[in-house]
Order: sequence, then structure tokens, then C-alpha cells
Amino acid sequence: MSETVLIAVAWPYANAEIHVGNLTGSYLPADIAARYHRLKGRKVLMVSGSDAHGTPITVRADAENTTPLAVYQRFHEGFLDLFQQLGLTYDVFTSTHTENHFDVAQKIFLALKQNGFMYQQTQEQWYSPAQNRFLPDRYVEGTCYICGYDNARSDQCDKCGNLLEPGKLINPRSKIDNSTPMLKETEHFFLDLGKLEPEIEKFLTERESYWRQNVLRQSLGQIQTDGLRGRPITRDLDWGIPVPIKGQEGKCLYVWFEAVIGYLSAAIEFGKLTNDSDAWRDWWTNQETKSFYFIGKDNIPFHAIIWPAELLGLSTTFDEMMGAAEPKPLVLPYDVPANEFLNLEGQKISGSRNWAVYGRDFLSRYDPDPLRYYLTVTMPESRDADWDWNDFYHRNNDELVATWGNLANRVLSFAYKHWEGIVPDPGEHTQMDLDLINTVEAGFDSVGKEIEAVRLRAALQEAMRIASEVNKYLDQTAPWVTIKTDKPAAARAIYTAMRAIDSLKVLFSPFIPFTSENLHEYLGYPGKLFGKQYLTEENDNLGTHTILRYDSTEATGRWEPSKLQPGHLFQKPLPLFKKLDPSIVEEERNRLG
Repeated sequence: MSETVLIAVAWPYANAEIHVGNLTGSYLPADIAARYHRLKGRKVLMVSGSDAHGTPITVRADAENTTPLAVYQRFHEGFLDLFQQLGLTYDVFTSTHTENHFDVAQKIFLALKQNGFMYQQTQEQWYSPAQNRFLPDRYVEGTCYICGYDNARSDQCDKCGNLLEPGKLINPRSKIDNSTPMLKETEHFFLDLGKLEPEIEKFLTERESYWRQNVLRQSLGQIQTDGLRGRPITRDLDWGIPVPIKGQEGKCLYVWFEAVIGYLSAAIEFGKLTNDSDAWRDWWTNQETKSFYFIGKDNIPFHAIIWPAELLGLSTTFDEMMGAAEPKPLVLPYDVPANEFLNLEGQKISGSRNWAVYGRDFLSRYDPDPLRYYLTVTMPESRDADWDWNDFYHRNNDELVATWGNLANRVLSFAYKHWEGIVPDPGEHTQMDLDLINTVEAGFDSVGKEIEAVRLRAALQEAMRIASEVNKYLDQTAPWVTIKTDKPAAARAIYTAMRAIDSLKVLFSPFIPFTSENLHEYLGYPGKLFGKQYLTEENDNLGTHTILRYDSTEATGRWEPSKLQPGHLFQKPLPLFKKLDPSIVEEERNRLG
């Protein structure tokens, strides 16, 4: 039985365009990992969707004098467009506004209640006298009582990362009209995190040896310093998933509670889409599954504490509710490789100041692989990083074009010209040839090891280092010169280089799949390295839903060295990458602000 890997990707709030910080924070690293694990022959499920119920959607709807449904639908369509252009291979990219998700979220609520990990309590919540309604936490900002940050949300501080008690916020203000809200009593259901604390701490301690330090600081560190207390999981809202209990009309499940359930509900939706209602269990009740949660650092508490708490509290009850003859517990996260933030030209990305590089806008002028490449080599895995247009220009021209693109193009073009599109016979290899072949083939272990540990920057740097070794080999063997006096020697060098390029094509493919597919075709292979994306529509009582899917039927790629044979037919290549003009740096900087 093949290994099972769940790639769980942060759910974007459907209230704003996705920028490069979002892409490198979670969406792109998830796709790189998914593509790699598929090449390894593992059974991969990559899931996510649009978060339709977050208060950012209702804030935007209020500002635009429209409905949350209209806002969510508009941005969801934009996400689908961007993810297709960028080549993100979701097996299911859906949304939280589906009957399926409503059903799964409500079942989990009831299961936790049944298992005794929920209680009701009256609390004070921010209320707007001017609007005559309770305000969701994201409608209220103020000064963090822990670190002093002036623009903390009432439920979480984006600067220090701590979950906050809304009533302790200093100098609270309404985001809608800047008025001062008041605290008013209302009764809600709470998730009893205190009762679950010992199990959560054990879960985190077991992963202490390989989780990133920033994740451990915000999760295990918080438990060991302050401990866990119950958190409300319902809110007085009219947009969201209704609390499934009689007498709770007008209350919905809190978005932070139900959005993380989407990883499970999307897997269940995958089963329904593939006419195998039990397919989700291959990933969720199989304790050998490795589940990776790709998120930004602002979401660490929800994925390293709260979602594991929900899963631990369910025990076997949810699987029993789903009709299992022998109910099993759901698998806990294997890793939560949260990235830090990406800044832009030395400043924090800000949509309100137009200080951002938006994904779809970028792709209207540039190809997707240069974006994927740059976001990987600058990925903020252990500390905040910075997008710099001058650096992007040089990385494109000096690395993608000069080191890798020119290598592939000049070798294949030279071989096509002198051997008429037939891979030359190398004869007997020299030690130099064998050393290069061994160096490249060792890359499947060295690059793979870094991806397995979700060190994607290091993995891509290693692939580029190996490409540089092929360039050094060509400098030493100089087939462009020896072709004039010793064609067999030139054939040996060109064959060796082509074999190396064929392997590098695979090593680069999780990072820059579009050009790797092109190179796969130029090398004369039938089929594709990867499958294809497509859209499908599903209908339920909540409406029509457009879903992004991935079809692996045509995928032939394997994480293994080249088997390129002499005599194999190949095509005349085209350049893999475009060399950029230095003028783009100032042009792009002038678009900011």
C-alpha cells in the first residue's frame, strides 16, 4: 500500500486579492510539496477552499453595501483564476459555503458536545450601540494588552501572535465607524481547551524534535507559560453555519472553529466527487498518514493548538457519526511548517496603501515559473523575508536564464543540430562523465531530503547547485570545440549533459513545473510529468459551487534519475525563460504606493 500524504492548505479569506506574501506563506509551498510527494508515488490529497464566513467578508460587504455571499463569490472566482495560472494542483479547492461543509462542521460541534469538551457560559462581548448589534472580534481593534501593538484584533494580535481575551483589549474601537463599543453579556458555547491541555501538550512534545521553532514558540511555549482556557466557538451572527441546537437561533459557529474543519470536509467532498464516499478515510483514519498544514505564522495557534484539540476531543465519535462499522480516531497533524511574513521593498505589505504585488496582476506581465522560483528562493521559512524588484530581475536573468535555462537550451540545440534530433551514443564513459552522472543522481536524495523536511529554499538551492556542476562539466569538456576534431568525444559529453538535464528537469519540476513540462516535451517523451487542473460545478441547497480539481490520469513523472537512451528522438527546443530588461525594476516600483 502506498504512503498517504495529506496536504492541507490555509483557506484564504474571500475578501481581498491574493498577493505574493500570501502565495509564499502557504499556497506555493503546499503545491511544491504535493508535486514532490506525487512524484514519489505517494497517495496525495491536497485540499483547501475559500473561507466564506470570516468577518473580513462581512466587513467588506458592509463597506460595499452588498451581501457577504456576493463578496465571497466574487473573490472565490478570482482565486480559481489565479491558482490555475500559477499551477496549484488542488485535488479539491472548494469553499466553506457548501452543504457538505455545513454538515461536517455541525457534526463535529455535536460530537465535541457529546464527548464533554464543550460548555456554555455567559461572557461579555463587544456591542455597538450605534448599530444595535454585537460586533465580531475582527470588527474591533485596539491596543494589545500583551505587547502594546496598536492595531490588534480583539481575538488575536498579529504582531506577537497571541490569542487575546476580547474584554482585555485596550482602547477598543469599531472598525466600521471608529466608535467606542461597549461590553454586553451574551451566552455562548466554549471549547474546553483546559480539559484537553494535557493531550495537546503531549501531541506537541512528540513533535518537538522536527517542528519549526516559531511554531513551537506560539504553541508549546504558550501552554507552558500561560496554560489553556476555554474559548467561545459560537457568535451572534447571521452569516455562517447555524448552531445545530434548538433554541440557538441567531447564533453561528465561530469562523475560527469551523474553517479548520474544512480540511476534513474537503476530503469528504473529494470522496463524493469521485463516487467513493469512504475515500476520505484513506487519509483521515489511517494513523500512518503524514498530514502537512501549510499556513502563515498568524494562523499558528489555530492549527497547532485549536484544530488538534478538536481532533483529540472527537475521539472515534465523528467516524461513528459517519457510519463506520469500526470507528477510528482522526489523524493528528504530522507537521505545521508555518512560514513567516514576506515584506515588500523593506516595508510591510499593505493592500490599503497599494503596497503589494498581487498574483493576478503579476501574471498579466510575467510567466508563472519566474514567480514560483523567486518566491521559493526568498521564502520566509525561518524569518521574515523581502520581495525586492531588483533582486527579482537578477534572480531571473542570472539564475533561471543564465544557469539553468541556457544550459538546457544550448545543449539540446547543439545536439539537435549536430545529431539531427537523435540522442548521441556516448560510447565508453570517462571518470569525469561518471562523476557528473553520480553527482546529479545523488540530487534525488539531497533535494528530496530537504523537501521531506519542508526546507524548500534549501531544496531549490541544491537543485541549482547541481545545474552549476553541469555547466562546469561543459566548460571542461567543451563539446562545442571538440566537435570540430573529435565528434565521438563531443557525443560523449553531450549525451552526459543531456542525461543530467533530463534528471534536473525532474529535480526542478515541483518548483517550476511549466518549464519542466516544456523540457519534458522537448526531450521527446510522451505524456506529462504532472496531471492537469480543471473546474467543475456542483449544486446543493446553498447554490452552485465552482470547484478546482486536479486530474492525475496523464501524469507519468517519477522522482528518479534519467533513463535517457542513445538513439532516442527529441525535438528542437525553445528557450525556457525570458530574459528581462533592467527597466522593469523602476517600472514595477512606480506601480507601488
